[in-house]
Amino acid sequence: MAVQRALISVFDKTGIVEFAKRLAALKIEILSTGGTAKLLRESGIAVRDVSDFTGENPAPQSARRSALPPWPP
Repeated sequence: MAVQRALISVFDKTGIVEFAKRLAALKIEILSTGGTAKLLRESGIAVRDVSDFTGENPAPQSARRSALPPWPP
């Protein structure tokens, strides 16, 4: 079974553009969120927003994330 899509959402974006370009060259659909999606688009890489794929509003995810304690404690 071939990989059809990949989710890319990272804090440290070092090297992520090159990685995503390799995935795109293999015809792998890239799903991403927020700043990562913006960076990839600005670099000319086709990206599909996770919310478009899932049909969900990203706000609930943001609410869950904000309820978590900061790390490291």
